[in-house]
Amino acid sequence: MKILYLQTTSLFERASIPRWLLLGITVVAVVLLTACGSDSPTSTEPVSAENHVSSSITGDRNELQGIDTWINSEPFTIADQLEDNNVVLVDFWTYTCVNCLRTLPFLQDWHEKYSDHGLGLIGVHSPEFEFEKVVENVAEASEREGVVWPVALDNDFETWRAFSNRYWPAKYLINPEGQIVYQHFGEGAYVEAEEAIREALTDAGNDVSDIPLGVVNNPDRDPNADRYTRELYAGYERNFSINGLYAGQEQYYLDQDRVREYVDDGIYELQKWYLQGNWQNGPESIIHARETTDLEDHIAFKFVGRSANVVIDPTEPGDFEVYVEIDDRPLKEEEAGDDIQFDSDGNSYFTVNEARMYKFLEIPQFSEHILKLSSNSDKFAIFAFTFGNNRGGF
Repeated sequence: MKILYLQTTSLFERASIPRWLLLGITVVAVVLLTACGSDSPTSTEPVSAENHVSSSITGDRNELQGIDTWINSEPFTIADQLEDNNVVLVDFWTYTCVNCLRTLPFLQDWHEKYSDHGLGLIGVHSPEFEFEKVVENVAEASEREGVVWPVALDNDFETWRAFSNRYWPAKYLINPEGQIVYQHFGEGAYVEAEEAIREALTDAGNDVSDIPLGVVNNPDRDPNADRYTRELYAGYERNFSINGLYAGQEQYYLDQDRVREYVDDGIYELQKWYLQGNWQNGPESIIHARETTDLEDHIAFKFVGRSANVVIDPTEPGDFEVYVEIDDRPLKEEEAGDDIQFDSDGNSYFTVNEARMYKFLEIPQFSEHILKLSSNSDKFAIFAFTFGNNRGGF
């Protein structure tokens, strides 16, 4: 589960607190809040939350707000959907969020089984990064991930605020009377959620008794996994704090939007990344700041888990390669994520050709390793790393 990190932006204009300090306070506070909700910010376990609620839609609350762009649909409102005794499931997501992507098979299953029996599924896309506001990016991601239900682009977070939402992913089930009868934050609780959908549909007069429950299997969490690397952000908007947060080198925190030469001494703490070569710290990403010829520069970190992914948005159009090493060697075929290819020398790499999450590691067993990513391109901009412990999944 992801929590929205920066909800205090407006304070920058009203307070005399330095931006970097306020950002640091915000990040630390949110990390602590997230840790209270689960064993890590990207836990695959069900979130400890009050999932069963009953509140009515009143005025603009729990209604679509500020939506000017739609994918897979003409514009409509939740009230429109409820007019014919339909039940509406609102799913807040964003297309590079690994937690959101892991829920999509279940949403696809529910849409296929119940859309002809009164269920209206709405994906509210509330972006985490600026490039996720681009309509073409969201449309391509929706097609790639098999999202065929209506998607409303909530670029200004007006619908997010109308629901008082704070999480990716988050699901709200609304009955024909306009009441939220079930909600869930994060991954997990899929059988519970489907049972709530079936109950709401039955109460609305739909017969779903012949529809099988739980066709999609729950993710198989590695039994040996007691921890794993948390999501690592690269931009300073989530990285500046008094003691540092994700960046492992002090130079990163000296100033913002600066190109510096970093030296990786090979000493890695968990939950931090380390740079070699010339990089620029940007608000949302760390950017490789020069072209090289022999992969001289890299970003490295200690990894604990089963799978690893990276969110990349090229700074300019054009393809480039990112090479991946584990413990100072190329990946083996059995360790390769879905996006990995191998060159004639056996080196493991993936090709960046659009703004999205790239799946680069899927190892057979839960374990600890050192990962390094390198590219000769100065278009290489890293936004976040995400991780998992599930067997056969990202």
